[in-house]
Amino acid sequence: MPEVNISIGGRSFEVACQSGEEQYLHAAAKMLDGEASLLSNQIGRMPEARMLLMAGLMLADKTAGLEERLEQAEQELVALRKGAAPAEVREVRVEIVPPSVQEALANAAAKVEALADQLDAKRA
Repeated sequence: MPEVNISIGGRSFEVACQSGEEQYLHAAAKMLDGEASLLSNQIGRMPEARMLLMAGLMLADKTAGLEERLEQAEQELVALRKGAAPAEVREVRVEIVPPSVQEALANAAAKVEALADQLDAKRA
């Protein structure tokens, strides 16, 4: 069983894992270290057990939120597969700009560019 050195909150730990799972352990440790670093920056140094507990709770909160979003997405997928409309229908409108407005904007842009050129000439 391989042992892996990880760092969380500026502290090193030696952790055993199943062979071939080292990369997953490093990825999990990186996530936990990110939360611990946030805590350290906000609160400062704290006992190891408290830091790990708080960082774990923060990750659990994020996980719960993601699980909730996943459940909602799965329900919407089932509804779409059944041909029903999703819970929330979004309307997207694409407005067509009339040619007269496009022309007015082009004229205004030309005037602004001319004024900018005049200002540049006065500065030189």
